[in-house]
Amino acid sequence: MIRVVILGGYGNFGGYVARALAGDPNIELVIAGRSQRKAERFARELNAANPARGARVDIADPQAALAASAPQLVIHTVGPFQGQDYRVARAAVAAGAHYCDLADARAFVCGIGAVDADARATGVAAISGASSVPCLTAAFLDQAAKAVRIESVDYGITAAQQTNRGLGTASAILSYVGRPFTMLRGGAMQRVFGWQGLHSENYPELGRRWFGNCDIPDLDLFPARYPGLRDMRFCAGHEIALLHFGTWLLSWGVRLRLLPRLDRWAKALLRASFVFDPLGSGCSGFHMAIHGRDPAGAMITNRHWMIARQGDGPNIPCMPAILLARRLARGEALAPGARPCLDLIDLGEYLAALEGLDIAVISK
Repeated sequence: MIRVVILGGYGNFGGYVARALAGDPNIELVIAGRSQRKAERFARELNAANPARGARVDIADPQAALAASAPQLVIHTVGPFQGQDYRVARAAVAAGAHYCDLADARAFVCGIGAVDADARATGVAAISGASSVPCLTAAFLDQAAKAVRIESVDYGITAAQQTNRGLGTASAILSYVGRPFTMLRGGAMQRVFGWQGLHSENYPELGRRWFGNCDIPDLDLFPARYPGLRDMRFCAGHEIALLHFGTWLLSWGVRLRLLPRLDRWAKALLRASFVFDPLGSGCSGFHMAIHGRDPAGAMITNRHWMIARQGDGPNIPCMPAILLARRLARGEALAPGARPCLDLIDLGEYLAALEGLDIAVISK
């Protein structure tokens, strides 16, 4: 049996991870957060195969509390990761535990190597970005790269309006709305602005959804991983067009320096977004168009869509952490060292883990 501490375990993504792992007889869960009362209540409600317990752990000073829990794995779900340092990862490593997080912050995931020496010395793994990006997105590209030399990729995520939305996720997105970052264009990194690059995609079943530029770890990781890559774009969008265009207009205010960073208003903007829930659905989506050349030089295009219904979409970014925990619970090893979540979960394993959820995968 292994003991798994889930930081933010009674929150949005942490709750999905905890419920998925609760039935595993080889896992003992510790639900951790700033509120001991909330953690204990959620732990009781899990009805886990091995009784779960609650613990108070503040990510601002986690070392003593994590050490007291004596974990074998720490799963960090408390966002936003933009602006966080590696004190949680270092505390987990110091406690002799493997570590993984659901971070999608570009600098955070790409910089996890700062923990590498300590992780290797302790003999544990520290995995960052165990989420849709870069784990799932790299899995799709790795599969394509077996047949073609990838030259460009255009992909994105469209959220369901009627889904659990946490403050951490809202703050993460709002932190780069209207702010500059770089994407690979024409073989060179070019400056773009968050939530701009306005365009739409027509999804099977979902119809037209709108998108804008988003900043993610892939934008730094993939140009080196796929040497033929010359163009890439990752975008995200709201289901409700009115909300998407509203955020797009706010991005211009930030870009023109008429407004400050929007994450300072994250609580108010998140509350306002719930007003639109009756106009939306529980359906979210992912799309990816991969263009590359086969060994004969012919251009090949692979297109993929994932359609998540009934609010099942948040299970997708949680799945890598769940799979890593199950792997350790089976007695499998993780190579020591700190790294982004690449080369750990292939596409077949990822998609197989989503079976049983109301999620369709369409490829052509």
